[in-house]
Amino acid sequence: CETRMAAPFLAIRTRRLELRPVLVSDAPAIARIASDRRVVDAMISIPHPYPDGEAERFAASTDGEPRIVVVDEDGVQGVVHIRDVDLEHKQAELSFWLSPATWGRGYTSEALQPVIRFAFLDLGLNRLCAYHMNRNPASGRVLEKHGFRQEGFLRQRVRKWGIFEDVRLWALLREDWTPS
Repeated sequence: CETRMAAPFLAIRTRRLELRPVLVSDAPAIARIASDRRVVDAMISIPHPYPDGEAERFAASTDGEPRIVVVDEDGVQGVVHIRDVDLEHKQAELSFWLSPATWGRGYTSEALQPVIRFAFLDLGLNRLCAYHMNRNPASGRVLEKHGFRQEGFLRQRVRKWGIFEDVRLWALLREDWTPS
């Protein structure tokens, strides 16, 4: 299946944030945030401890998957990643994580809106999915706010800190998305 990207992500300003492609110079901030156990605790795909050099590898990747940093007046605050892009079937996974300093401030919702728009309008995707651990309901609320519907409950889908964790699967179809 074809996984090459159709369009690059260009920088976007929202009311409080700048969203732009990840740069190698962002690696120290990414590593700092991804090393915070509070962030990693609820993430499926981030290892802990965060490996040396992983942020540089992530930032320098040329696989074509949009890796977007969320920047506020204090600097890089997190990442939104459109991953596992499948252009043949017009679908991808949406992954996101932000610094605990931003939690409860609406940054995730503010960042996801233009990224979802990009996925549907610029990449031409038909379907975005997202996963979150059952014990992280805040991620589910953000997804639901953006029109995602829960499609599944995956029992003991991941192992975190030696414990098998349940995961919820959400998806948003292009036809169900309401641009704002």
